[in-house]
Amino acid sequence: MAGPAGRLDAVLVCGGRWHDFDQARLRLLELLGEHPRVRTTVYQDYDCLAALDQADLLVTYTCDVRPSPAQQAALARFVERGGRWLALHGTNSVIEPSTSGGPRVFTTPRLLGELAEVLGSQFLAHPPIEPYEVLVTRPDHPLVAGIGPFTVTDELYVCELHGEPEVLLHAEYTGPCRGFAEGDTAALDDAPRPVLYLKRHGLGEVCYFTLGHCRGRYDLQDLGVDDTGRVDMGPWQTPEFLTVLRRCVERVADVRSPAQERAGT
Repeated sequence: MAGPAGRLDAVLVCGGRWHDFDQARLRLLELLGEHPRVRTTVYQDYDCLAALDQADLLVTYTCDVRPSPAQQAALARFVERGGRWLALHGTNSVIEPSTSGGPRVFTTPRLLGELAEVLGSQFLAHPPIEPYEVLVTRPDHPLVAGIGPFTVTDELYVCELHGEPEVLLHAEYTGPCRGFAEGDTAALDDAPRPVLYLKRHGLGEVCYFTLGHCRGRYDLQDLGVDDTGRVDMGPWQTPEFLTVLRRCVERVADVRSPAQERAGT
């Protein structure tokens, strides 16, 4: 659905809780800016239905941003009609911190509606942030070709899966995820934890990459931490992550007509 002269309209949704969205927004705009055909409009949430109806590609980096039923339907329609959605990090999360006076426990209510099926997963928990190994599931796939196993410092996502995504990168973890209501049971199975996968929906595709954590000094104030005293860049300084992320942006920005897709041009 490219515009005049081949222009591609992108929507970037970047916002939410407990992360450095300024850093993520800047880096994602830099990557989108490498594609001269792409013109990007930026939002902090999904109150962008008119832009989404005209968009060719969608990139989201959020945490606990909850689309309304109308927004859920619009996002599903976007993919169904052939849109490409690069969903990063906490896009699949709905997280409620406890309000009791005891230890803080986060719950993950199922409020994504049909989007959980479109996205292919919903976040349940993660163990403490620390280095872990990412393994290559499909070394023959162009998104991860030439990438070997690598180590990142990030949130290792334990998710509830929907459908059968094509997993390209994964991690292995079966320990507890303390601080999450479902953390001790969700991580007991020995299934691989998808880190990067593709999920078809209708005529379109979701590319989900769970990596990307970053946090500044002032991003936990609503949890009572005025200043963490540190800047956490997570994987944003890891060469393998940056290489794969650039390829993911290239994939969603490679919007061709059905005839071009069939011809491989």
